[in-house]
Amino acid sequence: MTLNDFRCFLGSKLGWAVTISAAAVGAYLLWTHTGHVIYALPYLILLLCPLMHLFGHRHGHGGKTGE
Repeated sequence: MTLNDFRCFLGSKLGWAVTISAAAVGAYLLWTHTGHVIYALPYLILLLCPLMHLFGHRHGHGGKTGE
């Protein structure tokens, strides 16, 4: 799936429904389980580091080769 396909999905009615549903579920979980979220926050931040490393390195590779 390319970035253009993802943007087209977000612009569709299904994309809007998925986005609003995910935001509603996230808000509900944050309001009802605030203590759990705060307790898990350091672990979530640590989990973000390898995820950003894996997904962030796709940008910029494959530029100029053979120089």
